[in-house]
Amino acid sequence: MDCKRLIYFGRQLVRRKYVDCTCEETRLARCLSTVDLVALGVGSTLGAGVYVLAGAVARENAGPAIVISFLIAALASVLAGLCYAEFGARVPKTGSAYLYSYVTVGELWAFITGWNLILSYVIGTSSVARAWSATFDELIGKHIEVFCRQYMTMKAPGVLAEYPDIFAVFIILLLTGLLSFGVKESAMVNKVFTCINVLVLCFVMVSGFVKGTLENWQLSEDVLINGTNGSDFENHTQVSNWNYGSGGFMPYGFTGVLSGAATCFYAFVGFDCIATTGEEVKNPQRAIPIGIVASLLICFVAYFGVSAALTLMMPYYLLDKNSPLPVAFKYVGWDGAKYAVAVGSLCALSTSLLGSMFPLPRIVFAMARDGLLFRFLSGVSERKAPIVSTIAAGVLSAIMAFLFDLKDLVDLMSIGTLLAYSLVAACVLVLRYQPDQFSNATYQMANTTDADMNESVSTSDSQVGVLPESEEFSLNTLLFPESSLPSKQSGFIVNTCVCLIGVLILIFCLLAVYAKNPLLEGKAWCIGLIVVVILLCATLTGIIWRQPESKTKLSFKVPLLPCLPIVSILVNMYLMMQLDRGTWIRFSIWMVMGCIIYFAYGMWNSSESNPSGFPADRTARGFKDASNGEALPPEKEAFLQNDTEYVVESGNGEVDV
Repeated sequence: MDCKRLIYFGRQLVRRKYVDCTCEETRLARCLSTVDLVALGVGSTLGAGVYVLAGAVARENAGPAIVISFLIAALASVLAGLCYAEFGARVPKTGSAYLYSYVTVGELWAFITGWNLILSYVIGTSSVARAWSATFDELIGKHIEVFCRQYMTMKAPGVLAEYPDIFAVFIILLLTGLLSFGVKESAMVNKVFTCINVLVLCFVMVSGFVKGTLENWQLSEDVLINGTNGSDFENHTQVSNWNYGSGGFMPYGFTGVLSGAATCFYAFVGFDCIATTGEEVKNPQRAIPIGIVASLLICFVAYFGVSAALTLMMPYYLLDKNSPLPVAFKYVGWDGAKYAVAVGSLCALSTSLLGSMFPLPRIVFAMARDGLLFRFLSGVSERKAPIVSTIAAGVLSAIMAFLFDLKDLVDLMSIGTLLAYSLVAACVLVLRYQPDQFSNATYQMANTTDADMNESVSTSDSQVGVLPESEEFSLNTLLFPESSLPSKQSGFIVNTCVCLIGVLILIFCLLAVYAKNPLLEGKAWCIGLIVVVILLCATLTGIIWRQPESKTKLSFKVPLLPCLPIVSILVNMYLMMQLDRGTWIRFSIWMVMGCIIYFAYGMWNSSESNPSGFPADRTARGFKDASNGEALPPEKEAFLQNDTEYVVESGNGEVDV
């Protein structure tokens, strides 16, 4: 009996969500267009970092070769973006990586993903709000900071901020009100600020190409040592004791370019907010993939252009790490351009803040609707906006911005985002090779008329005969499957291979990060272990490649399977291993809090915990004709009921989308 209970408990953790992708019914308002999604992705991704990051990376990591760093970072981000795009076409519902994990790898992983996305977006919202407040305060002479330090100092170093940021709270509450009012209005405000930001960046790029010179990409080591080409510039006093490389286009070598690319990768984080709009966009199967790919392309052009213009205007070793663009314009004699940069920075911060705040309520809404978080958070207003989760998210973010400095917590954003990227890539890999036997037949039967009943039954019978049966396992069937359609056995093989590849990639990343010195010294044991891991990964990848793919037609599919998702997982895991021990300790504390909520509430209130494997409201909808909402004939209802029971018996309520 104890063994059966343990098996039942384990099945509860891996039960998967059933999603009816043929049903467009939603509690949210479908009012967003493809242009709205592109603007949302660009605004969220192209934040204030474009005004700061290029200077810091060029000065300390890559030099003029920062343009190559951004190219490598963009390619790595596109790997994750393409995986999100396929899922956006496959499962056009609210929830992003949380939902994608739920329909593929099970409830526990879905909760972990959603729980960490909540933390990422809360910290992102709070930190950007404080940055907005600090930037505005800088423009008006730091009056807010002086007042708060004088009258509202909080004496808790290492725990709380030096002073509460009231203006950041005001900004978050203002944005919360805008998002509560309606998604269409929020999208319009985002488009205005994004357009201003893009125009300012275009001005920066044109100015750089006009005032810049290629000589700054060809500086010799003698020029650097002697301090010419700008030695009279005030910033040169900071250069004398600083190692600025060997000059030329790539002064720090290709190692510096890769180091810069790892930093630049985070500049492309933000496009995933598009995936949370699945129930608020018109024609989501087409709009979401286009929005993700287009926004990443626009952001790459902007980052590439700004970094090129910056390093053309000014020698890389003179760039200011905190405000490179105003200093660069002063260097070329266009001091007045700093005001345009200030306007662009505030607009970029505004769109970045909206990009962090927009997906947060939708993740909370999706988890609450599924019962994994408290269900009252799934409340919707008359304007079909997730008002309860929006207010809750705004209040939580405002408290964080009011009390905490958040500098030590920003790395937690990286863990949540990279974990989500990795899981989405793994889910694409898994789903593409799974059989889809039940849902198509069910939907076909549900949408037929009485006159077509007999024909549908015969068609369904013929389809069942065509579906591949499980083959006897052997090395031949492992490498040369007889069927061109996925079977349960081929799906199981892919699942196993993906799990093993994940473990091997983790081992590889741990060796690459924590055994770097033995690896560089050429230690035989380290190199041998790396070679074994690479060969095993290549073998498992080849086995996956030999399995038959699903023939399901989608508006977008990830190319180069199975290699592209595996490379994406490798990049994301490597970046996760780069984070320090303190970040992982804080991550563990957050995960313990989440596990308490899940095992005490979410596991027992999940919509998928219904004994039939389907929520009651979905079952009721399933037994009505999709065309006119009338009750189904007894024969058709019996067919659907039998199909549902078969799914429960064979997979414990787990259904592939």
